[in-house]
Amino acid sequence: MKYFHLVWAALVRSKTRTLLTLMSVVAAFLLFGMLDSVRVAFNSGGDVAGANRMVTMSRLSITQMLPYSLVEQVRAVPGVDKVAYAAWFGGIYRDPKNFFPNFSVSPDFLDLYPEYQIPTGQLRAWQADRRGAIVGDTLARRFGWKIGDTIPLQATIFPTHGSNDWPFTLRGIYKVSDSKRKGEEMALYFHWTYFDEANDYVKSRIGWLVVKPKPGASSDRIAQAIDRLSENSDHETKTQSEQAFNQAFVKQFADIGLIVTAIMGAVFFTLLLLTGNTMAQAVRERIPELAVLKTIGFSNRSVLWLVLAESVLLVVLGGVLGLAIAAVIVPIVGAASGGMVQLPGLMPETWWLGLLLMLAIGVVVGALPALRGMRLNIVDALAGR
Repeated sequence: MKYFHLVWAALVRSKTRTLLTLMSVVAAFLLFGMLDSVRVAFNSGGDVAGANRMVTMSRLSITQMLPYSLVEQVRAVPGVDKVAYAAWFGGIYRDPKNFFPNFSVSPDFLDLYPEYQIPTGQLRAWQADRRGAIVGDTLARRFGWKIGDTIPLQATIFPTHGSNDWPFTLRGIYKVSDSKRKGEEMALYFHWTYFDEANDYVKSRIGWLVVKPKPGASSDRIAQAIDRLSENSDHETKTQSEQAFNQAFVKQFADIGLIVTAIMGAVFFTLLLLTGNTMAQAVRERIPELAVLKTIGFSNRSVLWLVLAESVLLVVLGGVLGLAIAAVIVPIVGAASGGMVQLPGLMPETWWLGLLLMLAIGVVVGALPALRGMRLNIVDALAGR
């Protein structure tokens, strides 16, 4: 640390160049922090132990529907408290740009989601109306809907009686108690019985079941018992935590892991070229100064470590600042996902991986300039050769 003042002086020698390079490093690690948080989120949450809500879906794919008869079988599993079911509908409102999640659900679906707050009168009105629908407060505000309005959805998968028109009457508006999950208010729910009777394609089929274990019951054992019900059948199931199900639902639209890896590979390759060029130029400008340091007694190894320290310090400063900004932004992004991906903040493994990357990049980009400074001949350097 006694030579820190030399390292710092070299780093701020060209303030504009250092600032621009630092901003590039900040941007790279900001992106890394956000993307790696998504990667960590999608690689976690699969354990059902301790889950207060589980989801049973087809083992093959979320797009494969299950027989309705499975509902009563799951209700009879020891340790199961409540069971609801749902199916993806995929309708659009007037224009494809107005897409929002919409599902057909059992009338007791909201019983498993106490965090969804809806007036009792509105809930009963929806349950009594075969063509009734309930929507989140955020979605209702977006389109200016009010109780009693007709919401015409256009089917993209399930036509009804040869038509794509599915009109619903708005009977209730729910709110989510957790302010970080306001994105979950962007959904519409209607009756599965209406969907089952009116659609032209599938009958007595559901998309998935939501299962709530009894207090003190083993979620692992319940999940295994549920999956055994359809073992060796044409509709084998997979029971998992609700978080894992939400992640699987998002994964059907894209390979998140591949996307994250590809983007980060491109970002860090560009960062290596940029910071490597910066360090090479900085050392080239200071050749006479390095020669003077050797003249007054600095060893070749000391010069090597000074240049490496400068490179590592530049990357670490920018990297830590980038991750700190990501730590603030990530929870906001998680809340905007509507609960599909739980992103409470930067995980410790993201910080540790980020720090390792900072050190590795700093050493790699500083290695060649540092070796050049170490091998520098005093006479040639001072002579300008």
